[in-house]
Amino acid sequence: MTYDTVIRGASVVDGSGADMFTADIAVAKGRIQRIAAPGAITSPATELIDARGLYLTPGFIDVHTHDDIEVIHNPQVPAKISQGVTTVIVGNCGISASPVVLKGDPPDPLNLLGDRSRFAYAQFSDYASAVKDARPNVNVAALVGHTSLRNNHMNDLQRTATDAELAAMRAQLRAALQQGAIGLSSGLAYGSAKCADTAEVLEMVAELAQQGGVYTTHLRTEFDRILEALDEALMTAGEQRVPLIVSHLKCAGRGNWGRSGEVLGMLENASHKQKVACDCYPYTASSSTLDLEQVSDDIEIFITWSKPYPEQGGRSLSEIARAWKLSRLDAAKKLQPAGAVYHCMSDEDVQKILAHPLTMVGSDGLPNDPHPHPRLWGAFPRVLAHYGRDLALFDLPTAVQKMSGLSAANFSLQERGLIREGYAADLVLMNYSELESVANYAAPQAPTRGIHRVWVNGVCAYADGVVQDSRSGTFLFRSDSRINN
Repeated sequence: MTYDTVIRGASVVDGSGADMFTADIAVAKGRIQRIAAPGAITSPATELIDARGLYLTPGFIDVHTHDDIEVIHNPQVPAKISQGVTTVIVGNCGISASPVVLKGDPPDPLNLLGDRSRFAYAQFSDYASAVKDARPNVNVAALVGHTSLRNNHMNDLQRTATDAELAAMRAQLRAALQQGAIGLSSGLAYGSAKCADTAEVLEMVAELAQQGGVYTTHLRTEFDRILEALDEALMTAGEQRVPLIVSHLKCAGRGNWGRSGEVLGMLENASHKQKVACDCYPYTASSSTLDLEQVSDDIEIFITWSKPYPEQGGRSLSEIARAWKLSRLDAAKKLQPAGAVYHCMSDEDVQKILAHPLTMVGSDGLPNDPHPHPRLWGAFPRVLAHYGRDLALFDLPTAVQKMSGLSAANFSLQERGLIREGYAADLVLMNYSELESVANYAAPQAPTRGIHRVWVNGVCAYADGVVQDSRSGTFLFRSDSRINN
């Protein structure tokens, strides 16, 4: 047969964590058709790639994104494809673009996805259809947000749901799961969900137990009471025998530094009794909406946007407060609603969490932010180059597994995440010695250096620094969903 692409002589890191090997890879019809010893593939190919001296990996799976609407309105998704990401999991932290019906402006934190005009997907199937019509450069799998469901059925988000509201929320979650959603996410630290009691969350997770799907959670707190919050999450998922993924695991706040061992020990102990995992981004700063409860003198806070004072975006909160002759807290109140980057973690904790066998990589980037955290463009190469190659926190096969094979397994993404015959041809070809995450806090929107090519479902989506209009991504429905996809 004639192959679409043959990649010759690459050092293959297959996503399983196993040792590297040298091979030729043949791709046709969107799939990896053959893996063979160098020189063994002699059939003709439309494109021949000499990959000697380069590394070939599975496409990276960004398990924690807020790209829900970005993949529709900016389908080339340059921030992701340029760093080797070929699949995004959207709908995290309780925030999903669907199913959503707004009564006014989107409440915080749904506004992280955009203004009211961006929410046009009353049913999950509407969103799936919109993604398929947009044909983005990346594959998309979607969670349903708990806060989104609360928005749809509650007239007051500062309380727990009534029995009638719970029934309506659960029915809508059921429909979305049957239409192909991969699970439920919660963001219990946010003002729009923190009043939801454990019983409310248990009721929602019970639907996952019946329909199938994963439960991901932004813990109720990542500060001093993190162990209590983690215990709640473990109990909630464990009682219903549902897989749990803890979102962007961290020890936030200076007083919480050094506790990663405790937190990871608790997660690891639970892993012997239930299915658990976590994700982590490779930075010591977080990013979200401006939360008054996080304003303190202990950490540096950088304002990324402000609706009433857009000219203040790109300045530190301390600088703004001095200019206005206000306290940091009063300045933060005046800026609301706003976005912020919080320099709230220690690198020692980040390294411990990132290196743990239960940890996957997620960027948690905010594409709608006018001055985004550099993780949006640089999370994956930073793991590989800074923490892996330069600091030797882990070897290359382990780093790649954390962003491919492990991720596909935890989210049940069929025939993705590994370089295997018959698997989808989501592939990254890179020069490991030259790999560098260029994005930084001052200039966060910069493509990775050292990525040569990226293929999504066998089609080249990025080549030599240029985003291709491949539009070869697909919507990934839950494998056991009842939708006819």
